[in-house]
This record gives sequence, C-alpha cells and structure tokens, in this order.
Amino acid sequence: MKSNTVKVIGIVTLAGTLAVVGCGKKSKPEPPKAPGAAEKAGAALDQAAEKTSEAAKTTAAAAKDAAGQAVQKTGEALEKAGAAVEKAGEGMQK
Repeated sequence: MKSNTVKVIGIVTLAGTLAVVGCGKKSKPEPPKAPGAAEKAGAALDQAAEKTSEAAKTTAAAAKDAAGQAVQKTGEALEKAGAAVEKAGEGMQK
C-alpha cells in the first residue's frame, strides 16, 4: 500500500510540475524579424501582378476605343455605299 501511495504522489507531483512549466509566462516576446528572401520574392511578385493588371486594364481600354472607332468608320462607309447603291437604283429606274 505504501508503494502505491508513493507512485500516486510521484505522478501528481510530475503532472503539477509539467502544468506549471507549460503554463508559465514566457520571458519576453521575440522581436519581429526582418523579411526573408521568400517574403521579399512574394512582395516582388505582388508588385509585378499589380503592374500587369494595370497594364491589362490600360490595354483593354485602348482596344475598346479602337474598336469603337472602327465600328463608327465601318458604319460611315456602309452609309456611303448605301447612298451610292440608292443613286444607282434611281438611275436604273429612269
């Protein structure tokens, strides 16, 4: 019986010691580290993606403007061709 009591007291003492050590305060927090190579590369990739996105938006806007101008000029050309066909049709009816 005496050996069981000693074992229980030993286990309780060990568990208490582990709890105190595990739950204790840390001495002081570590200062923030300088960015590493991977973080620098990630930041460079983010910047490149942002620049690419902006360039794509600019290019899309320019293409939209060019397409609008092309449609307008095509419409004007079709109107001129339609007028010419109408004149030719009138000339054939005379």
